Amino acid sequence: MESQARGGTRWKRFAVVMVPSVAATAAIGVALAQGALAASFSVSGQQFKVSADLLKGKGFVQYGTLDTQHGGKKIPVAVSAFKSAKIKGLCQSVVIPVPLFGDVSLKLTAGNGGKEVEAKNLFIDLDQLEADATFRGINIGVAAGDTTKGPDGDTNKKDPSSFGQEADSVTLKGVKQTAWATNAGTFKLSGLSMKVSKGKNECY
Repeated sequence: MESQARGGTRWKRFAVVMVPSVAATAAIGVALAQGALAASFSVSGQQFKVSADLLKGKGFVQYGTLDTQHGGKKIPVAVSAFKSAKIKGLCQSVVIPVPLFGDVSLKLTAGNGGKEVEAKNLFIDLDQLEADATFRGINIGVAAGDTTKGPDGDTNKKDPSSFGQEADSVTLKGVKQTAWATNAGTFKLSGLSMKVSKGKNECY
């Protein structure tokens, strides 16, 4: 899953706070061709929650852009991307309201019991994040079009002169975030478990 059909809106006035850290979001069955980073698609009208005990990423970059929902509505997001990431204690959940039945929750977990989730060329479209973060080799305020530390071949539409930041590596602990979409070249979900239940059963 990925940074989707981006609008060409300029982001010099991008108002979303660029949080200097990001959690990796797991998606069920992500299988883009390895290295293909821009599978453009419209996002659904629902966010999902993601938590992780620990994320270690290399080759980090972040900038603002717009996601496009089915129907054309634009959503401001912070795109966070990694060349590679390893995650422990990953959880993803989404609550789907079903008419005449009520809420149905889908929860996915992976990377527990000594196992790790591994991702390459990982892109996350988020609008809220909490975590304890440590960055190494960070540059803040770089023009988005001049970043060099993130995944190669990033074809997301963004204002090349807008605000961006990048780092050689990042370590995140106690991650909690809400996101609209995720995309990865490869995503290995070790110890995957997925459950569907009635009512609200979220990661946090």
